[in-house]
This record gives sequence, structure tokens and C-alpha cells, in this order.
Amino acid sequence: MSDLSVRELPLFPLPDVVLFPEEVLPLHVFESRYRIMLQNVLEKDSRFGIVRWDPSKKIYANVGCCAEIIQHQTFQDGRSNLVTLGQQRFRVLEVTSEAPYRRAVVSWIEDQAVTDLDGLHKLSGNVRTALEDVVELTGKLTGSEVSLPEDLPDLPRELSFWIASHLGGPAAEEQQKLLELTDTIKRLEREYEMLDQTRRQLAARTVLKDTLSNADLGNN
Repeated sequence: MSDLSVRELPLFPLPDVVLFPEEVLPLHVFESRYRIMLQNVLEKDSRFGIVRWDPSKKIYANVGCCAEIIQHQTFQDGRSNLVTLGQQRFRVLEVTSEAPYRRAVVSWIEDQAVTDLDGLHKLSGNVRTALEDVVELTGKLTGSEVSLPEDLPDLPRELSFWIASHLGGPAAEEQQKLLELTDTIKRLEREYEMLDQTRRQLAARTVLKDTLSNADLGNN
């Protein structure tokens, strides 16, 4: 295992949870096997792999994301609260052990180099605009203050990861597909499709809401 692109990594499967690079994931560790895993991980480099477990299909994802423990608190009864930060994505090459916890040899994966930088930044701008529109329309419909974080990523790849990690609803399967993509442009294109569809739906609902409100005012 001298190759830096390949290493053995403890795996922590989570039902329908997909971690992305640079995203924060709080965890509560209570099972005895994962208490053992946590102890071993903290003695080494504080890193382990998060992989999605599909409860309906009863299968593990082959692509996951390395999590680094940035905060941890262990209680007297052995349970622990963790705050982890997503690092590199990885592909499972071979499961090496199932007991006391799952371990596997993994290889790190990265997005391909982009040659059309102008096209990438134009697409990224369109995605960001669609995202801003969705947030604004959501606020109008709900009558609440909704805003994007000030530290929303500017770089296209990081922006694509942020959007993927914040998809609403039961989106784990779609998130897994986005995690596995190694083409930043394709990931942003898919996200633009979803955001634009959501934007159109919200705009139609806003028009309907305004029409009904005006009708009510006219009847009073």
C-alpha cells in the first residue's frame, strides 16, 4: 500500500446519507463495533469512509467520501458525538474485513480536468442564478426570510458539491449519482436541470398565489 492513491479505510455505512467534500456531517456513534472503529481511527489520522447504505436494495454504494473528525466528545457510557468534514471521494476496490467493522481498500477519485474553462464558468454562473431564484421564490411562497450562506463556494466544482449536498426531499439516490460523477460540467448541468425545473414550478405557484390573493382582495 505504498501507492498514495490507494489505502485501506474503515467504512461507516449510513442509510440514505451521502457525504460530499467540504461538507460538515454530525454523527452519533453508539454501536459497539463503531465505538471500536472510532477508537482505532482517533489513534491514527482521524479519517474513515462514509458510504451510503440503500435500505430498499440492501446494498452498499461503491463510491463514498472520506470523513475527517474535527470535533469529538465521548460520554461515560461509551457513546460519542462527532463533527466530521468531508474530504476526498473514493471508490471501493476490495472489502478486506467485515468484523468488527467493515474495512476496504479504496482509491481516491477526482474530477477530470476541464478544458473549456469559459463554458464551465458560464454554466456555473447560470447554476448560481437558478439557485438564487429558487431561494427567492421559496421565500415569497413561504413568507419567510430565506437566504444563501455568505460563504457559498465560488469555484465551480465546490459549488456543484455544495448544491448536491443540499438537495431537498428524498434525494439520496440522486445525490449518490452526483457524487460518482467525475465531470464537473456534467454535475453542474444535471443540477441546473433540477434547479430550473424547481424554479419553473415555484414561479407558477407564485403566480397562482398572487392571483388568488388579488381575487380575495377584489371580493372584499
